Amino acid sequence: MSTSLDRQWTGAGLGRLDGVPKVRGMARYAYEQPVPQPAYLHPVQATIAKGTVVRIDTGAAETLDGVLAVLTHLNAPRLVDTNDHELSVLQSAAVGFRGQFIGAVVAESSEIARHAAGLVEVEYAPTPHDSAFSVGEHDDVLPDRAPDLARQVSEAEIEAALAAAPTTVDQTYTTPPEYNVPMEPHTSVAIWNGRILTMYESTQGVHSVRAALAPLFGLELDQVRVISPYVGGGFGSKLEVHAQAVLAAMAARELPGRAVKVALTRQQMFSLSGYRPPTIQHVRLGADLDGTLTAVAVDVVEQSSRTKEFIEGSDGPARMMYAAPQRRTTNRPVVLDVPVPTWMRAPGRCPGMFGLEVAMDELAVACAVDPIALRVRNEPQVDPETGQPHAFRHLLDCLQLGAERFGWEHRDPKPRTRLQHGWWSGMGVASATYPDWREPDNTARIRFEADGTYAVQIAAAEIGTGSRTVLTQIAAEALGCPAQCVQMEIGHSDLPRASNAGGSFGTISWGAAIVAAAEAFRDQHGADPQPGAETEAQAPEVTEDDRSRHSFGAQFAEVRINADTGEIRVSRMLGVFSVGRVINPMTARSQFIGGMTMGIGMALHERGVMDPRFGTIVNHDFADYHIPTCADIKDLDAIWLKEHVAPSGVRGARGLGEIGIVGAAAAIANAAYHATGVRARNLPLTPDTFLS
Repeated sequence: MSTSLDRQWTGAGLGRLDGVPKVRGMARYAYEQPVPQPAYLHPVQATIAKGTVVRIDTGAAETLDGVLAVLTHLNAPRLVDTNDHELSVLQSAAVGFRGQFIGAVVAESSEIARHAAGLVEVEYAPTPHDSAFSVGEHDDVLPDRAPDLARQVSEAEIEAALAAAPTTVDQTYTTPPEYNVPMEPHTSVAIWNGRILTMYESTQGVHSVRAALAPLFGLELDQVRVISPYVGGGFGSKLEVHAQAVLAAMAARELPGRAVKVALTRQQMFSLSGYRPPTIQHVRLGADLDGTLTAVAVDVVEQSSRTKEFIEGSDGPARMMYAAPQRRTTNRPVVLDVPVPTWMRAPGRCPGMFGLEVAMDELAVACAVDPIALRVRNEPQVDPETGQPHAFRHLLDCLQLGAERFGWEHRDPKPRTRLQHGWWSGMGVASATYPDWREPDNTARIRFEADGTYAVQIAAAEIGTGSRTVLTQIAAEALGCPAQCVQMEIGHSDLPRASNAGGSFGTISWGAAIVAAAEAFRDQHGADPQPGAETEAQAPEVTEDDRSRHSFGAQFAEVRINADTGEIRVSRMLGVFSVGRVINPMTARSQFIGGMTMGIGMALHERGVMDPRFGTIVNHDFADYHIPTCADIKDLDAIWLKEHVAPSGVRGARGLGEIGIVGAAAAIANAAYHATGVRARNLPLTPDTFLS
């Protein structure tokens, strides 16, 4: 394939334009930005789960050479807006979770700051806390958060339908706390120039950081500048502002003219940068003898935090995946004294599809129906949740193509039939889905430069997905010029507004604004513009129609499980996806494979272990919180359907960053059952599960 820039348009596999500076270490991330007289901050964290700080002695820290300031709730600047309790840093003596910021040391070096933070002495008045997530009694269980949908039946009706069903599945599935743990930790660099605050931030959206910080400090939006040219991963954890950014800005205000840098340690990230909350999913399916669904009931309990409510929404997939005349879902958050959860790749859909898709596999076994045939049999004609026709539901095409590519016809219907060299092997399948979302509030600016290039400006984020490259392709095609003539400027709040990089709507939404700006530029300035010619345009309004818009996919997995030790390996995996028009096959495949890799981690490794006595995750580092390594990834492949869509721009394209993880863990769990005959309903799949 040619890599010449002047041949690259949308749909072509253009390599990452920022690949060389990244691998050479020339791409500067937030913490690496050159700033005048940098000072370094290290936080002091609470060591109780709930209570009050009654004494905090900073004397030893303050007298240490190199210490510039020590902040606590006793002397920290007062914030103007304290409605967000996660961001109300050092505003009171109250402690809401273990690991919360209760102080900060700023020093001439990070080593001095860290040492001094350890010298701060703290006494507490602890109060009883509740950090043990379960279905049992808790002090604070919120009302049902599932949407009140007209198409849902009453509790009495769903119970009657399940009781009348000839075949039922009634099981509980659990997913543990899982952590985003991007390669680049959460970092902030803050500097004040009078009333102007400049933040170098590792974020998935510079404008959202500005919008969050400005009211905290009583500033107008244009008094906050946020710069984030490169981000070393986020997976949702950098969609919203976290407390370290507020702390850096507070400390910098106390040191006029100096920048304050803070980088969370890996251990600190487990309590301060969010996580996917654990879920308990009670799934009940009723069906005829041939597997045709008659009732679907899913009751989810999810963890939330007393500091700030967060709803994962794991009941969502059950409302729209399969046809069933009777359907009811509930979602009850349990409020605990724990750190605040946040978004993580494919929130709601990822954990929710685990319970539903394993239950569907159990139904297939109960009805003696092939798992793929069962899904075909329950394919809905319209969206079960809304009653709307589907704009593009190609799940059956994904299942069919995947079955052909994966060799599904060689799968023995009976479990525990293939033992080779001491390893049981088996195949499993699961569906995947994610909504097709768009964000219209995006604006792009295009200026023609004297050197014959186009400066294309939009405050988008590059979080490692290749957005800078893909947006360049979109701009080049819309402007009718070679890609090498486009200079893409992103990652700065001074640029036209862009939505966050999240929800799988970033590239599509930003691209729509760029296309609109390019069309307006050509209309205003023609094919031969003069240097300095400039046009700004907003993405057109998203046209709502009466169709349901979701992407779909099918995950296929083959696993091997050691008969003596229970060790489990994913030997082969294939994902087949329907995501519309793919703008860049290289970056698209990377996203799919990355999501599937995270799905392997979800299935086999990842689990935050809470010690409820102390309200802390005890395996809060990479020594004990395991994520996949190269040795865990074997034959992994992702393909997508060639759909009949518009040939240019972003028309016909849909987001694809998150669907790759959806269904992956369920496919692996279903393959593990087929290999051993042992049904695993709790993640991760540990060796002891298969040694019964």
